[in-house]
Amino acid sequence: MTERITTHQAEDDPRNAAILIHVDGRLVPRAEAVVSVYDSGFMLGDGVWEGLRLHDGRWSFLDEHLDRLFEAAKALDLEIGRSRDEIVTALEETRRANRMETDAHARLMVTRGVKVRPFQHPSLSRSGPTFVIIMEHSRPSLPRPVRLATVPHIRGLPMSQDPKLNSHSKLNCVLACIAAEKAGADEALMLDVHGFVNTTNACNFFIVRGGEVWTSTGDYCMKGITRGKVIEICRAAGIPVFEKNFSLVEAYGADEAFLTGTFGAQTPVSEIDGRPIGDGRMGPVTARIRQAYKDLVAR
Repeated sequence: MTERITTHQAEDDPRNAAILIHVDGRLVPRAEAVVSVYDSGFMLGDGVWEGLRLHDGRWSFLDEHLDRLFEAAKALDLEIGRSRDEIVTALEETRRANRMETDAHARLMVTRGVKVRPFQHPSLSRSGPTFVIIMEHSRPSLPRPVRLATVPHIRGLPMSQDPKLNSHSKLNCVLACIAAEKAGADEALMLDVHGFVNTTNACNFFIVRGGEVWTSTGDYCMKGITRGKVIEICRAAGIPVFEKNFSLVEAYGADEAFLTGTFGAQTPVSEIDGRPIGDGRMGPVTARIRQAYKDLVAR
């Protein structure tokens, strides 16, 4: 069987053993970067997060990431306790302390904070938010395109847990990923409540058919920042792009398929449910978009 991989697979970097992590205003060694067992994020998954990429000393699309973070926190009625400028300062202090200039990934996390008792009600979180930045040297390293398997877990309706939220609670996606691995795939392809192709457990999903680029409507998935940039790139380059409903039948018959995300940018897909996509390699439209995205990040 082909070796299993993940969409967040990176080169091993020994420097990550000695990274400093930002925990509530302090920079501490990795082994000492801990939060309370009473923390809302640990206990209930009550928090929001963002993933960012560092390129040549700058955080790519930082404003969009901060917009999404503050919007999610408002939806959760969670007080971040820091201004945008203060968050940028914390990112930069952590980056400089770890001597990072490029090929780094930051996971910025905010929870409702430490509870006074181990129960659900948010009023029990009385010590203010917990604010953490994990920053690693991280160069993506995928030995081959990824294989997807459709799973029974769906991205649901916004009145249950809105899939647009980048919340700490990812159990639905974790279970989807486990189901895909049990089926021999690398990542799960998830449908929406109507049975249309939606997203994967960790990334947004695109197909290419007859020179057209298709992705889901965005009604039931995270409206990823990289996803949005790909749509902008296609429009600027004259590549027909559509946010629309489409079925597994149409996905199986695609000429190309790829995933998008902050970590891996554009990741080619070789097969879905055992059906090969194209010739199983990165297709020409995907390659064109990937190069245009690299140029955009560099600018």
